[in-house]
Amino acid sequence: MQNHQPTVVATKGNLPVWKNWQLILFRIGFIFFIAISIPNSVAWYQQLAQLNWLKLNYRDLYDIARFGSGINFLGNTIFGSSLLGYANWITTALIAVAGAAIWTLIVKVRKLPRNEYYSAWYWLRVVVRYRAGIGIIGFGFTKLLPVQMPYPSFGILNTNFGDLTAQKLYWLSIGIVPWYQVFAGVVEVAAGTLLFFRKTTTLGSILLLGALGDIVYVNFAYDGGVHVYSSYFVLLAALLLVNDIPKVWKLLVQEKDVVPVNYYPDLSNSWIKYLRVSLKSFTIFLFLGVLFYLQLINFLYDPYKQPSVAGVKELRGNYAVTTFKLNGEVIPYNPTDSVRWQEVTFENWSTLTFRVNKPHSLDLSNGGGDPQRDVNRTFEITGLAGGQRAFHYYADEVNKVLYLEDKYKPVPDRRNRTAGVGGDGGAPVDEVAEQAAAKETAKEKKDWIPAEARKNIGDEEYKIDPKAYSARRAREFAKAPKGEIRKRFVVKYETLDGSHIILTGEDENKNSLYVELARIEKPYALSPSALQAGKY
Repeated sequence: MQNHQPTVVATKGNLPVWKNWQLILFRIGFIFFIAISIPNSVAWYQQLAQLNWLKLNYRDLYDIARFGSGINFLGNTIFGSSLLGYANWITTALIAVAGAAIWTLIVKVRKLPRNEYYSAWYWLRVVVRYRAGIGIIGFGFTKLLPVQMPYPSFGILNTNFGDLTAQKLYWLSIGIVPWYQVFAGVVEVAAGTLLFFRKTTTLGSILLLGALGDIVYVNFAYDGGVHVYSSYFVLLAALLLVNDIPKVWKLLVQEKDVVPVNYYPDLSNSWIKYLRVSLKSFTIFLFLGVLFYLQLINFLYDPYKQPSVAGVKELRGNYAVTTFKLNGEVIPYNPTDSVRWQEVTFENWSTLTFRVNKPHSLDLSNGGGDPQRDVNRTFEITGLAGGQRAFHYYADEVNKVLYLEDKYKPVPDRRNRTAGVGGDGGAPVDEVAEQAAAKETAKEKKDWIPAEARKNIGDEEYKIDPKAYSARRAREFAKAPKGEIRKRFVVKYETLDGSHIILTGEDENKNSLYVELARIEKPYALSPSALQAGKY
């Protein structure tokens, strides 16, 4: 069998004539794939226009590459949530069919000459492969420099297995083996890179189809919530392989000779060559060079699912609660008590976690949250039940005071529900705290941290390595919600020997609080990761 024959570059004159059904199918496909490959939201262009190219954040380029697919024209209104998030695709497909019908009618009415659209097919493939390329590279870099699925924090490591959702278990199973996550990133970045070049498009499409096909299934199996976006790349890869599938079948299954015949438009004009090389070079530089650098900075200094601000060094670690008083009354240890704290942890960053035997609202998002403000980086609390709570703290280390804000905040589109120890249900259960927070006056919300303390704490916006500071960070902090309703409390801390801590103050329900903590060493079976993001 001779499979070493050169590719034949065909002209329109010696290419087969398309059948009528092929013409109609192409018209539908052309409209559909252009619609899902080109940004069609005003917000995307507004975001692009406001970029400060001298102070970029990795999310700036990542969001340029990661835009939604399809025409969102009454899709969710008409179909609701019954189509597993694919409503935009259905809407786009219906519009594509209507557009193809009008296109076909115009051709017939105006009696236009027959056209097999070989040039349009070539340029459609160019648009699709560059769209898929930049998108999967943006996706892949978050794994290549592992921040998408972080190594678990102490609070997560201390959570009972049965109190983790399926999605969380899967993400953690990747996070604890960062070199596997890196491997997945290499595959995705390699697939995207291959798509930038015409001669390696088939290899890139095969890699993309295989890698993202698995991710689609994983998201359905583990309720990961990213099935639509991963399906998007599978669909794009499938289109790019349309030309190759018959050839592969003929070569490998029918064991017949295959001479690849491809059509390329005339690109010999000097200005076309210059424009083509310039655009390709710029794209490669931007999404393989600049984006890699920005992602490296993010990995080193500002991992977007972990807080960026370092925690108080003398507090870090795991603690047993030796004494717990509420309103002056000692509450003895009881694993079934719904008030007493259990297993307190101060993370390497500015988070305090503890567990109580009480249902709490469960966040089923993937934990990305606001990429700038630490209080909204919620990977620590997503998918965790069993009473595990996490509070972001602002530390006045001069006066030894911690100002704490609950990291959980009800957000309608993040699939929040209430969950206890191994269970889930309806509305949030901690109604007392919710009502107390809601009754705060505007002045209390604004001044819950005194001016003197704020001066000692410093501005969180700038508590980051200067190399990681960006215009996006400045912009997001500037428009951060003022006086938002969160559960908050304030405690003083003192430690004499570094192994014992005393916390005194008031909890979020204005109850007097006195807690004594004793540091404990936990010999986890997991080895510490050699690729942990962030510097604390």
